[in-house]
Amino acid sequence: QVQLVESGGGLAQAGGSLRLSCAASGRTFSSYVMGWFRQAPGKEREFVAHISWSGGSIYHPYYAASVKGRFSISRDNAMNTIYLQMNSLKTEDTAVYYCAAGKVAGQTPLDYDYWGQGTQVTVSS
Repeated sequence: QVQLVESGGGLAQAGGSLRLSCAASGRTFSSYVMGWFRQAPGKEREFVAHISWSGGSIYHPYYAASVKGRFSISRDNAMNTIYLQMNSLKTEDTAVYYCAAGKVAGQTPLDYDYWGQGTQVTVSS
């Protein structure tokens, strides 16, 4: 069982930055693929990024095309935490952002087994 708690959401201006964190419980955190998804009002939950770990300093981040080059995902296995650094924010990035954990490095919600409660990110023009 893995419990996930997001933090760091809030209000930012277009062009600004925010950093999200997701703290996980559980002793097997490092074995999970960790992902970020987002859901805007009236829209389906969409993939943002995921990151897996192969051991040592080898990490495998992957991004949705819409955020590649602007967002950066990272993980600290010692702290059981992942991060999402969001730069050059756009109004269309406004959504509830969810942290997720799974065993498959997928891009659909069905690929993930555990979810956080979400944190709101609002980008104003």
